[in-house]
Formats: sequence, C-alpha cells, structure tokens
Amino acid sequence: MAALVATVTATATLAQNKGLENPRSTSFHGTLEGKKVVFLPLSMGFDLTEGWAARMRAQADRLNYDFQIRDPAWSTDAGTRALQSLIGEAPDLIVAHNPDIQSYARLLAQAQAKGIKVVQINLESNTQTDSYVGADWTEIGKQAAEAVVERCGEGKGSSNKVAIDTGVPTAASDVFQLDGIYKVLDQHPEIEVVSQQATEYNPEKARSIMETVLQQHPDLCGAIGIWDNQDTGTASAIEQAGKGDQVFLVTSGGGNRVGCENVENGMFDLYISYNVPLQGDILNAEIARLLLSETKAGENKALYFNPLTQITKDNVNQRNCWTLDEIR
Repeated sequence: MAALVATVTATATLAQNKGLENPRSTSFHGTLEGKKVVFLPLSMGFDLTEGWAARMRAQADRLNYDFQIRDPAWSTDAGTRALQSLIGEAPDLIVAHNPDIQSYARLLAQAQAKGIKVVQINLESNTQTDSYVGADWTEIGKQAAEAVVERCGEGKGSSNKVAIDTGVPTAASDVFQLDGIYKVLDQHPEIEVVSQQATEYNPEKARSIMETVLQQHPDLCGAIGIWDNQDTGTASAIEQAGKGDQVFLVTSGGGNRVGCENVENGMFDLYISYNVPLQGDILNAEIARLLLSETKAGENKALYFNPLTQITKDNVNQRNCWTLDEIR
C-alpha cells in the first residue's frame, strides 16, 4: 500500500512539474492555424501599405496562418477584379484599402454575404463591414483647419487666404476630411479659400498647382494638404517661391521617418500623424478577433479611430517616427 501511495505521489509530482496546459492558448493557436487572410491595398510600394503589410505578415508567421497580398498597383479596375476573384476563392478574411467610398462598396457586401469577414484599413467605403481600423479623417480635417485659422486668422498672417489640395475627390480621406475642414472654416468667415484642387496623390501635380496659386495669390497665408507624399510637391513650390516662412503648410500621413524629416527641414509646418505601426497592431488584433469569433460575417460591425499625433519642429523625434526596417 505504501508503495502504491508513493507511486501515485511521484506521478502527481511529475505531472505538476510538467506544468498545466492552458486550454485557451491551445484553442487560440489551433483556431488561427491554417486560416487565410488576404490584403487588398491601393498599391504596394509606399510607406502606408508596406508598413501595414509588414505588421500583418509578422503576425501571420507567428500564428501560422496564411497571409497573401493582391496588389492592383493603383488601378481601381484591377482592384475590383481582384476583389471579385477573392469572393470566389472565399478566404477567411479580407483586409481592404478602398480607393474611394463607392467602388468596392457592393463587392464588400457580397463578400460578407458569402461568409468572408472584412476589415477596412484607413480608407472607408459606403459599406460598413465587420471592422474599420484607421484615421478619423473628419478629425484630421478639423485639426488642420484649426491650425490654419490660428496662423491666418484676422490680423495674424500675410493674409486670410488659404489653399486646399485634395487627393482623389471621392476617397474617404477627401470627403470626410473636407467636411472636418469646413466645419471649422465656416465658423471663421474671414478665412478665404482661394483654391481647392485634386492632385490625384501626385507630388508633381501638387507642385504645379501650388506654383499657379502662388502666382495668382502671392500673399497666400496657409495651405492644407491631404497626404504627406503628395504634399512634398506643394512644399517644394512654396520653398522655390521663397515663401517658406510665409505659407503655413499642414499635411497628414503615417508618421514615417521621411515625413518627420520634412518637418525638421521646414517643408511641413504641421504634420498630423495617424501612426502606421500603431494601426498595424490594432489591425492585427482585429484580424485575430474576427478569425477567432464564431459570429457570422457582417453580423456585428465595429470601428476604431486610432489616436492622432500633431508633429512639429518642437516635438519631432524618433519616438514619433518610424522606418520600415524597424517594424518588419
């Protein structure tokens, strides 16, 4: 009897020394393993999409699910065809980066109806899907306009004249940001918007537009751009005209190191960052949550507008800025 007790005690001790399996960990990893996630960006090859993809790829590798990218290379038609193909392939989840608020709207609804969960990243469509993670463009517009009013309001700047450069007029970043801008400017009738033109995200077009605006309005006080990559062209035109100290330029972007350097060198006066690495981390959490959830696609809808950081010469630093090598 004593020998039996000793054996049982030894077995229990051995089991205890091996630890205790966590069923939640086992379920978490087992459920995610083998799932398929596909990213449909506007295009690869620039800071935003490369940053998000790096974060998503790292999580997929860690949790052993499949991560793929379908790159339409700035073509809405190619993106539409890719999305149609994905609906037929039926991955577990699609991460969609919308070119505008309408082009993918019907197809995203179709994807959810087929049981494919959808997260939209940083640019929304008219269809609300399982989740949206990204910037609150209305808030960006408000912050940009408030900064310009502070600089160019009555008796403060070279004039009360302001120019606005948009990207693609039907994109979420444009329509919602303009709403935020005018919510502020409508309260300040002294501010005169002398130009509002679309650049199609092209820095050369942005530069040409600003050159013309400055020729027509040499006393221009402020400029609001929609995206830092395009607004390097706007900044170049302002610098070449010798009006870097006169024209207050506000832009926004993902907070990459190049954008921060353009704050340091005086090209951008205010840079509103929506922080791509943070967005990538939130995006990953949403991907995992939706893949783990037994809720049907489209049954519950969520969104999260991530925090914004206003970067100026006074606070620009490595903590506020990132490089792709750092987040891979």
